[in-house]
Amino acid sequence: MESSQADINREIAAAAQQPGGPQPKIDYPPYRSSLLRHPKQPAHLVDPESVELWAPVFGHRDVADDEADLTIQHAGTPLGERIVVTGRVLDGDGRPVADQLVEVWQANAAGRYRHQRDQHPAPHDPNFTGVGRMLTGPDGTYRFQTIKPGPYPWRNHVNAWRPAHIHFSIFGTDFTQRLVTQMYFPGDPLFPLDPIYQSITDPKARDLLIAQYDHDVTTPEWSTGYRWDIVLTGTHRTPLESDIEEDNA
Repeated sequence: MESSQADINREIAAAAQQPGGPQPKIDYPPYRSSLLRHPKQPAHLVDPESVELWAPVFGHRDVADDEADLTIQHAGTPLGERIVVTGRVLDGDGRPVADQLVEVWQANAAGRYRHQRDQHPAPHDPNFTGVGRMLTGPDGTYRFQTIKPGPYPWRNHVNAWRPAHIHFSIFGTDFTQRLVTQMYFPGDPLFPLDPIYQSITDPKARDLLIAQYDHDVTTPEWSTGYRWDIVLTGTHRTPLESDIEEDNA
């Protein structure tokens, strides 16, 4: 028998009483597939191949400026609320981290990914692929123009829905320096119901995943704006998807 949302809510409440931390739990019972997919053995330290320590994966000539605008990748205009998401990539001391490759991917305004495994019966948008990338500037800044994604159902339990979010990947200068996380939007009513979001049991750490509306980033008669900084290390480190991956893309 499949679990109901009430079952999941009780499990989330019980898990919140257990010791937690600022990063997602890799074996979080309300997130059903995490119990099957998380590592069962201790981490084994290995030396990466020497080429991974010095050979850059990308450079300024490999990433075009227009790749940061997800609304101009096709002949027509995508449907939905146009938004700008901007912020800075920082180290634990608040110093900007330049020349980091920031990649994003997301569902469209109807909550559907451009991916063959996404069979959610919502419409595809022929003018929206939902992927973009750019390099951070000297002050660590990134800026994407996109469409606000919609929530979507997933099969963790009966009537399970994910809050609207954008996936972020941050690369350093070699293959061993990739971090993946998700950014959410303020005031989403699905937050308390979502076991992926709730797998970070520290409320203050969860809040670090929520962007803030910024009227100074908003453009008159064009787009609303959100600001979200990514902190790579330290006590205010952004929660990361180190070992947990989502069922949908």
